Amino acid sequence: MLYELLYSLHNYFTPLNVFRYITFRTSLASLTSLIVTLIIAPKIIRWLRRISVTQQIRSDGPQTHLAKAGTPTMGGIIIVIAIMTAVLFWGNFRNIYTWVLSVALLGFGAVGFIDDYLKTVKRNPMGLRAWYKFGAQVLIALVIGVFLYFNPSDPYNTVVSIPFFKKWLFDIGCFYIPFSVFVIVGSSNAVNLTDGIDGLAIGLVAIAALANVGLVYVSGHALFAKYLQVLYLPGIGELTVFCGAMAGAALGFLWFNSYPAEVFMGDVGSLGLGGALGTVAVVAKNEIVLAVVGGIFVIETVSVVMQVASFKLTGKRIFKMAPLHHHFELKGWQEPKVIVRFWIIGIILALFSLATLKLR
Repeated sequence: MLYELLYSLHNYFTPLNVFRYITFRTSLASLTSLIVTLIIAPKIIRWLRRISVTQQIRSDGPQTHLAKAGTPTMGGIIIVIAIMTAVLFWGNFRNIYTWVLSVALLGFGAVGFIDDYLKTVKRNPMGLRAWYKFGAQVLIALVIGVFLYFNPSDPYNTVVSIPFFKKWLFDIGCFYIPFSVFVIVGSSNAVNLTDGIDGLAIGLVAIAALANVGLVYVSGHALFAKYLQVLYLPGIGELTVFCGAMAGAALGFLWFNSYPAEVFMGDVGSLGLGGALGTVAVVAKNEIVLAVVGGIFVIETVSVVMQVASFKLTGKRIFKMAPLHHHFELKGWQEPKVIVRFWIIGIILALFSLATLKLR
């Protein structure tokens, strides 16, 4: 809460008035999370390696991945620490949405941490039982969904907004609770499925977080929202700071997770970040836009569903291997080529999502 301390002194030192601007605090949050990541990552990576918290590689996967055995995992701890440090410094905890995003990140991150701990420390290859893992995710998302449903400060707490159409608002009443649970849990698991090759998922998270900086800021700014004819949601502009912290931490982690990776983020990172991105979408009424911003995450998830359904129904596989990034690897694409091309598509989709602000 360094922000509140500094801003409280602006009457005595006028330049401190700059802390009232969300854009300024977002920049500070991004830089803070980036710097914290770069500082603590080497120490945590060495610690993870020393206690043998290392990645287990699938024997049926691409053979090039076998060389990754022994790489430290659970690096998502670095990301969570960096984000929460930046938010504690520059976020406004009098804003209820800051708490909501913190619960999402820490809650889903905790589920991932338990799963990673069982796999790496306890050497249980199955990790947390699937129903326990999924049930915990649903429970956290349900708490968030119920809170948002009964949130008196949100005039659109049961509304689904359709992008590109300014008047297409659908009030789905109490069904908004299960809908929000689906979005948040789906987003969490989609990021988790995408986290299969060095730097792919964290790079896409950085892209999505940066896009959300723009989307959330506009929706929380009365004048911009009126001009662009998007829903004005009082108070959500503060989530710009959180999204900025996510982007900074993701870029910092990419320094160590880029090919060839020195550390993997594990479920503690992928589930936590995915849950946070899904929660941002629900709070900002960008649930459908999330499918565009995170289009690669959606495609990766659909590829798994198609693969499983096809094999169970026909005994044949559609792809050489799912998720989709493994399919291209087995087709002969080098891992860096798969990563960069997926990032390019992610950037295009993020830019397209920002276009929804104007094209209405």
